[in-house]
Amino acid sequence: METKKHRPLLVAWLLVTPVLLLRGFTTIYPVCVTFWTSFFDIRLLRSPDPVFIGLKNYIQIFTDPKLIKSLQFTGIFTVTSMAFHVVIGICLALLLNVSFKGKKFLRSIVLIPWAMPMVVVGIAARWAFNNNYGLINDLIRRIIPSFHFDWLVYPASARAAVIMVDLWKDIPYFSILVLAALQFIPNEVYEAARIDGANKIQAFFRITLPSIIKTVLTLCIFFTTWRIISFDVVYTMTSGGPGNSTSLLAYRIMTEAFTNLNIGYASAIAVVLFLILIAISSINILFIRRMND
Repeated sequence: METKKHRPLLVAWLLVTPVLLLRGFTTIYPVCVTFWTSFFDIRLLRSPDPVFIGLKNYIQIFTDPKLIKSLQFTGIFTVTSMAFHVVIGICLALLLNVSFKGKKFLRSIVLIPWAMPMVVVGIAARWAFNNNYGLINDLIRRIIPSFHFDWLVYPASARAAVIMVDLWKDIPYFSILVLAALQFIPNEVYEAARIDGANKIQAFFRITLPSIIKTVLTLCIFFTTWRIISFDVVYTMTSGGPGNSTSLLAYRIMTEAFTNLNIGYASAIAVVLFLILIAISSINILFIRRMND
């Protein structure tokens, strides 16, 4: 009898084990190797033999001016991008939730930027922000004929351009997911609020926002993670320039690993990035749990 009870569980484990082994080999093993490598000096251009150096790679992170600049821009990029994602994404979702002719067609068009590969978007953006023949300056010159500005030459404007391209690419997807949450709010609730004398602004802050806040916070976890590990927009649009001002942490890891072939230092940066992601995700999850309580 005991064997018959455990047989379904045994069959379940037999079916799941290959997937667990594959997942462990493709995820857990690389993470463990990265942690282990971060304690060694591995520079393939100098010597392929690893040399144990302890925490020197981690100490170098906080004394490397290029990496400190990458940390700063990663923070600016993530916070600014997510703030606009939340504000513009919710506003766009509310607009798409209004009943009008052509609503389905508009929802489909909105998703076009998100469906485009970021590599294509980055290359197109590099042309669009060109001073001589770019789309951005051409539109501005229709209002100010004498306008000339090299967007990707100056650090501040290059950072702003990267953030704008990221927003243009991913806000539609964020807003569609928020729109899905709006669909679950019953119309009867708004009708009851209207009867009680609530205006649209009061209905938004008393009904709409509390109803979608958990969805928005959950989306923020994933979108924040994607912002922090993003590198393709920088790689294709600015190559980290000018002067490493738009270099994100993920782009810095790629540069150290595949350009400088400094595997140990790149692994240490990857570990720091991994810990940052864990910390941010844990804070968001705790916040969501407190809201549920």
